[in-house]
Amino acid sequence: METLGYYNGKFDEIEKMTIPMTDRVCWFGDGIYDATYAHNHKIFDTEAHVNRFFNSAKLLDIVMPIEKEELISLLNDLVKKVDSPDQFVYMQVTRGSGLRGHNYSKGDQNKANLWVTLTPSKVADTYKPVSVITYEDKRFLYCNVKTLNLIPSCLAATAADKAGCHEAIFHRGDIVTECAHSNVSIFKDGKVISHPLNNEILPGTARIRLLRFAEKLGFGVEEREYTLDELMNADEVVIHSTGSFCIPVSTVDGKPVGGKAPEMLKTIQDALVADFEEQCKAD
Repeated sequence: METLGYYNGKFDEIEKMTIPMTDRVCWFGDGIYDATYAHNHKIFDTEAHVNRFFNSAKLLDIVMPIEKEELISLLNDLVKKVDSPDQFVYMQVTRGSGLRGHNYSKGDQNKANLWVTLTPSKVADTYKPVSVITYEDKRFLYCNVKTLNLIPSCLAATAADKAGCHEAIFHRGDIVTECAHSNVSIFKDGKVISHPLNNEILPGTARIRLLRFAEKLGFGVEEREYTLDELMNADEVVIHSTGSFCIPVSTVDGKPVGGKAPEMLKTIQDALVADFEEQCKAD
């Protein structure tokens, strides 16, 4: 099978799958998602992503239709059905089905719907620098929940693409938050500095790994707000997501940044890549 789509127990190639119009995703985008990658048909950082998936559901009062261990088992089974050993693993839960109505209930009529899609994809080259733009953060204050309501991120990502750039860095006033579809951190004086976890940023699993490995390697870690000026004057600027472990930024709004801590950068990159390969090594 080249791709796989799963919906409430049924699966086929994605192009052959359909969903009912009554799914609340059609009315309100009422659901949450999470995503990771598989390499050698092994899912990367599974527990972290499933835990965040369930936490997002809890924060939006969505009752999960499956237990954590059942979901992990299902995902591990599904990735083996796709031909490619490298896959983008996407999971989504929508609140339920019914005719359009803003109020929801926890009754059987609104049992949550489970989606999974698997498509061939490799993680990004974490050593290849990218250019980015800055973009005013106009999102609502549920950024810590991986909801399906991503219009502001779509607008920002498209603006970056039109500018010939890889990503858009959000800022609220002078404070840097995160990116359209990744987190962002800076290196300064031997420290990794990242926005604190609150409702203004997603608790990225790659962010957790970056900070954890930085500490293990003897570098300092600060979780605090930092400004656009600090971003522009950082020793390194890096973006990170599950599929892009620690990618250096070369320009922001067309202005050169970073390049001042190459040894620190490569040490952390090497450790993150090695961890990925170890987690997903072939049997």
